[in-house]
Amino acid sequence: MTQTKYALVTGASRGLGKYFARALAARGHHLVLVARNNDQLMALAADLKKAHAILAEALSLDLASREAGQHLAERLDARGMKIDLLVNNAGFGEQGEFIQLPLARQLDMINLQNATVVELTYALLPAMIHERRGGIINVSSMAGFQPIPYATIYSATKSFLTTFSLALEAEVHRYGINVVTVCPGRLRSDPEEPGSEERKKVPGGEQSHEEVVRKALETLDRGGGLAIPGMANKFAAFAERFIPRGKVARLVAKMSRKQAH
Repeated sequence: MTQTKYALVTGASRGLGKYFARALAARGHHLVLVARNNDQLMALAADLKKAHAILAEALSLDLASREAGQHLAERLDARGMKIDLLVNNAGFGEQGEFIQLPLARQLDMINLQNATVVELTYALLPAMIHERRGGIINVSSMAGFQPIPYATIYSATKSFLTTFSLALEAEVHRYGINVVTVCPGRLRSDPEEPGSEERKKVPGGEQSHEEVVRKALETLDRGGGLAIPGMANKFAAFAERFIPRGKVARLVAKMSRKQAH
């Protein structure tokens, strides 16, 4: 009997994760949805099962906690759930002066956007390699292309994620595994969440959640690679290659200070 395979989406209860879940369900993927808010996850899973006749499992877990990726992998293994598409989407950002922001909150950012991604990838990749098929989508950011003062840890974690993801793609492509590194800029507010705050102000244009998800999945279908939604973002990513990174950091710092006053 063929084992059922799932797409795993982290941070699935809201934002891009929710839109990834919907798009994958529409493609017929069975889903494992992971986030902290169990009620939102259960509601989304129920809606997707009803609308698309798929399996959708909700697993509540704080992915910013230490060794969360390993704990999640253990739960999946205990339940016999095989993952053939991993969407590392969970993340958050804090804006402010590095020394003024709580250290614990900044370490949570590093755990969630770097350590958990590495742990989950390390745990789930061997089975994909064995079967010579699978996919990974890493949701990074335009913020990962340059240092951003007053979003110091956020931009650093996204820089790590982008570099890790692109290097991994080159390693595992020969096994038939497609790795996508998607780098959106600022997202429009989610119309389903009135009053929600805008994403971090980073270079480039503003996209809808649907546009980012569509670009990521199109890139996955083409075999993986770097996905930068929006022409303004593409131009910004290209132009940044010709500006010294130190000058970019000082310019962004100056602009951020002006906005704060």
